[in-house]
Amino acid sequence: MFDSDLARLYGVTTSRLNEAVKRNADRFPVDFRFQLTREEYLRLISQIAISSSENTDNQLDAPNSSQIAMSSRKHRGAAYLPWAFTEHGALMAATVLSSPRAVQMSLFVVRAFVQMREELQAHATVFKRLAEIDKKLVTHDVILRDVYEKLRPLLSPPVKPAKEMGFHTLLKKPKR
Repeated sequence: MFDSDLARLYGVTTSRLNEAVKRNADRFPVDFRFQLTREEYLRLISQIAISSSENTDNQLDAPNSSQIAMSSRKHRGAAYLPWAFTEHGALMAATVLSSPRAVQMSLFVVRAFVQMREELQAHATVFKRLAEIDKKLVTHDVILRDVYEKLRPLLSPPVKPAKEMGFHTLLKKPKR
């Protein structure tokens, strides 16, 4: 999640979120949060579709403008690149913020991740069982192919050569 989205989720401003994170930088290693590079940020903005029928001078008021691009241009300015938070970073951000909404959201996030892991575990069990069934089917397929190849000659009747018409002599050809 981007810092602006996370701030909105936790009921604080983006600058407040980034200040709290900066004060507690040791709690946010690179696998918890990272800052987008200028190229990534420009690529992100270029992927956001803004209708060509809208006035480009008034893009901030365009109803179909992306929220990410708007918040980045409107509140952040061109000098600041957005921070992206992983699931662990999002949870850690809730612990460094003191707003009541952040406390509620941290509990919600913990419960959501626990539920996701339980569902993934249930799916893992199903996937394991499907893999076992697939393995058995492959084995059975090989066996059935072998049986079919062995039965195939028996399924087609032998072809008897047709008798030739006319007289046949049993003379041997002379050797040269």
